[in-house]
Amino acid sequence: MDQPFGSNVRSALAQPDFSDFASRAFDQGQTLPQLLIAACQRWGKRPAVSNLDHTLSYDDINQQSADLAAYLRHGLKLAAGERVAIMLPNLLQYPVALLAVLRADLVAVLVNPLYTVRELRHQLADSGAALLIVLDNFGAVAAEALTGTAVRHVLTTRVGDPLPWPKSWLVDATLKYRKKAIAPFRISSAVRWPIALAQGRRMPRVISQARPADAVQLQYTGGTTGLSKGAVLAHTSPLANLASAEQCFGRLLDPRVDTTLICLPIYHIAAYSHLLFAITQGFHAALVSNPRDFPALVDALRQHRPAFFSAVNTLYDALLNSPAFAQLDHSHFKLCLQGGAALRRGTAERWQAMTGCRVIEGYGLSETCAAITYNRWDGPNPVGSVGLALAEVEITVRVEQGREVATGEPGELCARGPHMTTGYWRQVEETRDAFFEGGWFRTGDIARVDEQGYYFLLDRRKDMILVSGFNVYPNEIEDVVGMHPGVLEAAAVGMPDEKCGEAVRLVLVRKDPGLTEAEVRAHCRMHLAGYKQPKVVEFRDSLPKSAVGKILRRELR
Repeated sequence: MDQPFGSNVRSALAQPDFSDFASRAFDQGQTLPQLLIAACQRWGKRPAVSNLDHTLSYDDINQQSADLAAYLRHGLKLAAGERVAIMLPNLLQYPVALLAVLRADLVAVLVNPLYTVRELRHQLADSGAALLIVLDNFGAVAAEALTGTAVRHVLTTRVGDPLPWPKSWLVDATLKYRKKAIAPFRISSAVRWPIALAQGRRMPRVISQARPADAVQLQYTGGTTGLSKGAVLAHTSPLANLASAEQCFGRLLDPRVDTTLICLPIYHIAAYSHLLFAITQGFHAALVSNPRDFPALVDALRQHRPAFFSAVNTLYDALLNSPAFAQLDHSHFKLCLQGGAALRRGTAERWQAMTGCRVIEGYGLSETCAAITYNRWDGPNPVGSVGLALAEVEITVRVEQGREVATGEPGELCARGPHMTTGYWRQVEETRDAFFEGGWFRTGDIARVDEQGYYFLLDRRKDMILVSGFNVYPNEIEDVVGMHPGVLEAAAVGMPDEKCGEAVRLVLVRKDPGLTEAEVRAHCRMHLAGYKQPKVVEFRDSLPKSAVGKILRRELR
């Protein structure tokens, strides 16, 4: 992969020269487990990941993932290609579980641990997952969600499992008895994490037989029906993403002395790619389990002094407004990345003034295996740009009929290359509608490109709401609210929000005149993750509709 960062389908002569970004290129014939195992062997005793003041080396991850892979294939008799759902926060178990799934030629399904029973059941059933790896803190939700799914095995783990005794006991006891963070649950066939590792250690080693074009991951994202759908990523997708990241940032960072901090949840494609980049490059990565625990996040920044940091706009804002963060020494920052939501100019200016480090904005989706554009870190960028196309990515801007528009004109941003999804899991129509002829993936975002190849996002083709960088789909909100017997009609739209970028505004018509806002909110809390909760609930006598009866969200906005 020696194509320079910044080249795309447009004339390379009109773009900046990024040829000096190219460093060691990844072999396009590799698979993801081959690459990660080779990295673990290369970095050996170097510290790999830290959490709760405990560190696993690259040797530790390699050994433990090999043990777990053996247990998955020989102990549980899982066949190559079966799906494994990983429902964990950012803990030391995450890289071990992920690499075990990959080296056993299984397909990873990354699950939001904050899902409700309804949301989890859908993802498990849709993916056909045979195994669920879940933290005890979410065991009660998992136990209830298993009904109606194909899950045959459950592997449960506690926060303290990777920690030395007696710290492991103290952490788990505190969570269970003092913080009441673990609700009682029973999954009769569940196997404990330490037992699985111990049994796998005595089993024959598993050698991956995967091919680059095989599916390696189902990355779930929202659908127009209101239900999430799995974007199928082949091994080539994360490999291309890693090659692009290395060519883009490899010259800036030195893993021998630089550390990185991962505070966004790893089930999200941005943090997932961050973790893969850290492992392949040999970084020491600090994992923050709950970025909402702000004192713990600031302590992690103080302790680990990361050179490489990524966040969303709302998290940058929160840090800037924190007196504790303001008192830190910020000289360690070299690269601060932003994605998921538009970067506000005021936030970027304040961050650079306080830390001396610019926030570099990029653009990507679950379907593109994270970023496909980034701004330059070593020079000026146009205001409002999300950057240049990364290596191996072709980008065009097209109208609804698929025709490419002229430079500067708005249209739908479309991309192709090895980063892209091969389609949606068991969704033939969704897959067909997601591509223009020639393999151009339709992102659904309206953009324009300037003469230098910089892209600018203008709007979204769909009505997606972006809350703190996370996709919220109005159809899902409306479907859930419509389940309440007291609701006649409902519409969800986005509204500006200083803290989250956007928030959900719910407008509904009562069927039951006595329906209250409190009842609606209680219903939403039962069926929707926290970031999907409406900030505003508004009652009306009717909703604006088209001539054929379709609710006009644009009028509500």
